[in-house]
Amino acid sequence: MSLARGDKLGPYEIIEIIGKGGMGEVYRAHDPRVGREVAIKVSAERFSERFAREARAIAALNHPHICTLYDVGPNYLVMELVEGVTLAEQIKDGPIPLEESLKIARQIADALEAAHERDVTHRDLKPANVKIKPDGIVKVLDFGLAKIGPRTGSGGERTPEESPTLSMAATQAGVILGTAAYMAPEQARGKEVDRRADIWAFGVVLYEMVTGKRLFQGEDLTDTLASVVKTDPDLNAAPQKVRRLLTRCLEKDPKKRLRDISVAWELLDDGPSAAPAAARAPARLLPWIAAAVFAIAAVVVLVLWAPWRATPSQPLRRLEVDLGAGLALAPVGDSVVISPDGTRLAYVASAGGGPSRLYIRRLDEAKATELAGTAGAQGVFFSPDSQWIGFGVGSKLNKISVEGGAVVPLGDIGVSAGASWAADSIVVGGALNRGLQRFPLAGGQPAKLTDLAAGQIAHAFPQILPDGKSVMFTLYAAGVTAQSIDVVPLAGGARKTVARGGTALAYVPTGHLLYINKSTLFAVPFDLKRLESRGTGVPILDDVRYAPNTNATDLSLSHNGTLVYRAGASGAGATSTLEWIDASGKRSPLLSKAGIYSMPRISPDGRKVALLVNEGGGQDVQVYDAQRDSFNKLTFNGATVAPVWSSDGRFMFFGNLVVKWTRSDGAGQPAALLDSKNLQSPWSFTTDGKWLAYLELGSGATQIFTVPLEEENGQLKAGTPEPYLKSTYNETFPQFSPDGHWMAYVSDESGQQEVNVRPFPAGQGGRWKISTNGGTAPHWSRASREILYQAGNQIMAVPYTVAGDSFVAEKPKVRVESLGGTDWDLAPDGRILVVKPATGANQPASAADHTVVFLDNFFDELKRRVPVN
Repeated sequence: MSLARGDKLGPYEIIEIIGKGGMGEVYRAHDPRVGREVAIKVSAERFSERFAREARAIAALNHPHICTLYDVGPNYLVMELVEGVTLAEQIKDGPIPLEESLKIARQIADALEAAHERDVTHRDLKPANVKIKPDGIVKVLDFGLAKIGPRTGSGGERTPEESPTLSMAATQAGVILGTAAYMAPEQARGKEVDRRADIWAFGVVLYEMVTGKRLFQGEDLTDTLASVVKTDPDLNAAPQKVRRLLTRCLEKDPKKRLRDISVAWELLDDGPSAAPAAARAPARLLPWIAAAVFAIAAVVVLVLWAPWRATPSQPLRRLEVDLGAGLALAPVGDSVVISPDGTRLAYVASAGGGPSRLYIRRLDEAKATELAGTAGAQGVFFSPDSQWIGFGVGSKLNKISVEGGAVVPLGDIGVSAGASWAADSIVVGGALNRGLQRFPLAGGQPAKLTDLAAGQIAHAFPQILPDGKSVMFTLYAAGVTAQSIDVVPLAGGARKTVARGGTALAYVPTGHLLYINKSTLFAVPFDLKRLESRGTGVPILDDVRYAPNTNATDLSLSHNGTLVYRAGASGAGATSTLEWIDASGKRSPLLSKAGIYSMPRISPDGRKVALLVNEGGGQDVQVYDAQRDSFNKLTFNGATVAPVWSSDGRFMFFGNLVVKWTRSDGAGQPAALLDSKNLQSPWSFTTDGKWLAYLELGSGATQIFTVPLEEENGQLKAGTPEPYLKSTYNETFPQFSPDGHWMAYVSDESGQQEVNVRPFPAGQGGRWKISTNGGTAPHWSRASREILYQAGNQIMAVPYTVAGDSFVAEKPKVRVESLGGTDWDLAPDGRILVVKPATGANQPASAADHTVVFLDNFFDELKRRVPVN
């Protein structure tokens, strides 16, 4: 059924229909969460799990000449809305001039090269799938979707232009994909294809551009396919300059065909040299020509000799530096930083499984120095003069001299989302649910610099711009994977969006803005006076290690053009395994297969584990069954926060903007439990299953809510939610006690995160502080009367007793000296399950945990790759 203006498809508001294709109808729509218009392709069929998985892999493509795939719905794709005309529409007016054709072809080839490097084949390249924007930028549409789209019907014959573009049959042989006139012979025969099929289609498209004529034609689909398979292409109508290139692209045998699109331009034949014409110049011009040659030679000699000539461009030099096999660098995100003057490297690492500490190393020395008093350090950044290092510990902001000495406390503000040092203040990134804050170096309370608007969940990773008047930062919106980069005056004022689709890194004096999207570093010319980016981003590096959930990286620049970063394409460094830790401290593996796992939650019977699994850039809830050594995937459209089992294990709850639920056995479809404009995260159930505790992130502090639940005919219904505590502080990690009478939770009321216990419902008693020096992630043990919580890299245990309405907690004691991982959960039998970094002979990520990459002369490389003028 067609959609009308004002209809909604998921969160998207339909504006108008803009086309039809082999997949279905295409609509212009509005995404109110980020305020942008998108193109939505709607299929008559519901997508399969494989479709969703492969579409997300395609969404990982990020290139200035590839139309971005933003989102995948149950039967629709959300894509970048590209204004302009298609190449097919432009060719209708006749052949395109040769030089203009080559400019378009180069941009198409760049897109193909970028995709082929990631093993993605377009399989349906044709003029209708190429758009030319008003500024001349070319965008290739529907990249890779021919591989995964829905099967077309088996009805009547189609014309070549209407031939099926998409097929649910995915990659299996024997199924014809693509548009007939542009298919490679092996594709027309229904055989498996690779990048060489794209190169064939590139040749067909180039021929059509320069001649204005279709290379393969027929009265119907069958005739066209026969022409592709049997007829040798006649290239005489093409200009001489491109015939050799076309011949190599259009070899019917793929073994003889051009194998790499990146070398296509070596096959262009140049025209006749201009030298003979100069030799035939009239005799009366020869003295002037000789004089001109002499003058040019004199100028060249003068320029080469002149002491004021510019320093010649230096080649990029790459050096990998091992910081020490005994160290493990902290998780990605401001844990490795080079000083502005380029003389020192500061980094956060742990040794022997102990707590993270801050290290400093002069680049002219062989060894690093551990800076005393920095246990638990995170979010490292330098002062502009390179003499101080700022860092956070818990909810405290500190600084320490690069020469060592005492730690100087600056204030009660944590550094979990980046910080940047200005002349008189420090701008600190907002963690979840907070905007930027500006902390005065002279002391005092931090002041709000930005406020979150509706649908926004964080303003993070600030960078002071060279003018000292503005700060650039990354804006995260709920449910949106492609962030935007904004700028705001330090004195306060309106925000301005300067780029989309990445995480802000820095403005560099070459006149470029650097930003990151997944593992790729992009550079785009940037006008510092107007605060505007110009043109489209150009990929510079593609092996930057990043945090899958936040797109955070460890990448920094010195003023002299040295870039330092941690390598690990596609977040490979985040690979992990699952490991048991019993009461005696003995460790044993549960899941040895490495993956990107987080937030494990053990089923009430202790037999299965639900966790978030990141595959192809998408994160979903999966259930691991140890007895069968298999996974069962429960979500296919992304999950943003922890899975939570119902008390009887029949249902699974997770967060994707709002609280949703589904059957834990995989039957049925996920459904929303609650309706809210704020981001929600489910967390804990009472043992009887009648109450759910969840978090709600609005424009203020994160708060705990509780809601009653009941089941009707296999469907869950929520009652009226109520705030557990009405507080101006951040309250998180709510956990019901086994008897349902108490709630353990974490509050930052004291200035740092501490574990507390209150009665449930609230208001019927006092509050008891459980942790003694910071703590988070409380768990009630069902095997003993204890509360376990995390403090740094340790797991603490607190025995307790209950006397009437009083809760008596004993002194915390160390249960696990070194957790050795990130997320964890407590099993019914008292064992601890931890997500730990993958190690071993088959897991090279361990080497990346203590290795950084130095790129010298990076500014020169930027000037070469991305000219500003």
